[in-house]
Amino acid sequence: MIRILRKGKKRQSPIFSALRKIELKSVQSAEEEEPVPFETNTIPVDTSVTGPSPPGILEVSEPEVEDSPYPISSLQMREEPAFDKARAEDLASLFENSFVSIHPGTFLMGSTEYEVGRDSGEVLHEVTLTKGFYMQKTPVIQAQWRAVMGTNPSKFTEGGDDCPVENVTWHDCLKFIKTLNRKSDVVYRLPTEAEWEYACRSGSVESSAEGMIMELFCGYDPSLDAVGWYCGNSDRRTHPVALKNANEWGLYDMHGNVFEWCQDWYGSYSPAKSIDSLMLWPGSGRVIRGGSWFANAKNCRSAARLYWSPQSKSDFIGFRLVKEAV
Repeated sequence: MIRILRKGKKRQSPIFSALRKIELKSVQSAEEEEPVPFETNTIPVDTSVTGPSPPGILEVSEPEVEDSPYPISSLQMREEPAFDKARAEDLASLFENSFVSIHPGTFLMGSTEYEVGRDSGEVLHEVTLTKGFYMQKTPVIQAQWRAVMGTNPSKFTEGGDDCPVENVTWHDCLKFIKTLNRKSDVVYRLPTEAEWEYACRSGSVESSAEGMIMELFCGYDPSLDAVGWYCGNSDRRTHPVALKNANEWGLYDMHGNVFEWCQDWYGSYSPAKSIDSLMLWPGSGRVIRGGSWFANAKNCRSAARLYWSPQSKSDFIGFRLVKEAV
């Protein structure tokens, strides 16, 4: 298949290049710490979400790790060791200017019947988010992971430290978050699926931040090419973050580059109105959103939702952080 290249805006320099100079010691190795599910009790459970879910596109057969269905408070994530002011200042510097403020609001989650590439699991329904939060501008990059954890699990390292970290399980992400929260005076976590789509849409009702995605597979799509890396333009690898256009709220790489882990288990939507939805009980797997360098165009849409086993990893799955508003 011939890929058509489009001339576009001059690419923005990676916004986290300075992080290469940061050298922080790992607080704890991944092998020393048991996975602990993080589901903040500051977010009410949406009883309109049902489960278990219908079969998903990225289902895996590996047995699931037992997770508690009950929420764990944000404070429990940083009980021990004691707060270290110097370490907190280092981490604050590491993530300085990395977040944008997302205000509470109501939006339509899912897709309309006429959207190209729509899946039956994207039932359109109204969601209200009652609390504001801060969303990381880009996926967590390799420099940030290394500075916090002392390692780099990524497959694609030739692109530099500004490429998104990948090859991390859902539980690996929780270990990273737990390390941050133990040494920080703020609370980090994964976004809920509703928060993720709300931030991705940034007020838009179309399938991408640049307009409707009309391509289903790996052909050239001008809307998607402007904002993300997918199978049609990625050269089968990740790319440094923030080279494509940001959405209206200043978020980069919400479409493509790497799929992003969310807090929720994957389950069926209800068409009823929902408030602060979060699926806590086990479904087919943990939600991943946004598409990737490997994904077809239709799986990079704002409404596209897939799942993956929480203890499995892939070179096309990473994550981004939410910082709770205080």
